[in-house]
Amino acid sequence: MPQIVFLPNEELCPDGAVAEAEVGETILDVALRNGIHIEHACEKSCACTTCHCIVREGFDELEESDELEDDMLDKAWGLEPESRLSCQAKVVDSDMVVEIPKYTLNMVSEVH
Repeated sequence: MPQIVFLPNEELCPDGAVAEAEVGETILDVALRNGIHIEHACEKSCACTTCHCIVREGFDELEESDELEDDMLDKAWGLEPESRLSCQAKVVDSDMVVEIPKYTLNMVSEVH
């Protein structure tokens, strides 16, 4: 079973976290199941950038992003070459290290 290491994030997981993941589930679903409340204002429909994350390790093993995700990522704050929308990036059979950026484009945090 693959693991996702979530790097420390001041607000969401100050000490970082390690989570077990199922192949095929999204990074966002793994985070939420483990109490890491990544923003997802569009309810996981690839219509915003609030769930933007950076895959520090394991990026090359992920399926490539599609055109819609790429278009949305162009609007993300702090975009990097290893950026993905966590609602779209699905876990494969290898471990990952994920950074959740400190900021999103959301003016107000959504409550889920």
